[in-house]
Amino acid sequence: MAKVPTTRIDRLLSSLGYGSRSQIAQLAHAQQIWLDGGRVKNVSKRISMPPDLAERMTINGAALDPLPGMVVMLNKPVGYICSRKDSGPLVYDLLPDRWRLRKPMLSPVGRLDKETSGLLLLTDDGNLLHQITSPNHAVRKTYRVTLARPLEGQEADVFASGELQLTGEKRPLNPAKLDILTPTEARLSITEGRYHQVRRMFAAVGNHVEALHRESQGDLTLPDNLHAGAWCRLNADDIAKVFAKSSS
Repeated sequence: MAKVPTTRIDRLLSSLGYGSRSQIAQLAHAQQIWLDGGRVKNVSKRISMPPDLAERMTINGAALDPLPGMVVMLNKPVGYICSRKDSGPLVYDLLPDRWRLRKPMLSPVGRLDKETSGLLLLTDDGNLLHQITSPNHAVRKTYRVTLARPLEGQEADVFASGELQLTGEKRPLNPAKLDILTPTEARLSITEGRYHQVRRMFAAVGNHVEALHRESQGDLTLPDNLHAGAWCRLNADDIAKVFAKSSS
């Protein structure tokens, strides 16, 4: 059985973005930190961090934020940037303000450009982030694409060939699966994450992407009821779906 880690209460709450250690002490003095139904008086006390701690501790009357290892799925709207430092609307503006201060940081798992919408994962688990983005795992990403001009019919074969080479690239793309939905709409599944890859793929066959929306990663699909700008936390079963391999 894995050993449950322990930490000081003030160190934990500070790492979750609730404030400095002195501010955490002030919260305790104001009777705003409770654990297992009892008021926390000594924030220097070490406590264990089992998975249910977030359900047993409250801060300012609200449940404790998720412990490190959190994974969030965001339905990213068009116009938002996957960055902490750029100007303009950021994906972090759509999340609780306190989460900007978490240590380790909550980071996007791969990026969607400003004009792309859809499924975006964020996590503070560096190992998981690496596993999902590593070329070795070839996580499948599926996009719905709206095009400026009708498809000509050969695009699916070109993308599936494994021979398409993008401008400025030295290595051909991995085979990709294209399903045509209408003359100007398609669903594309890729297993790489090269710079602006989907847009450059269609440019390579003489078309232009007008709208791009990521629908899924692996078998993890954006729920219909998660509207643009909304987010939800994922559990272990959800995360396992990310690594599912296509049966087709």
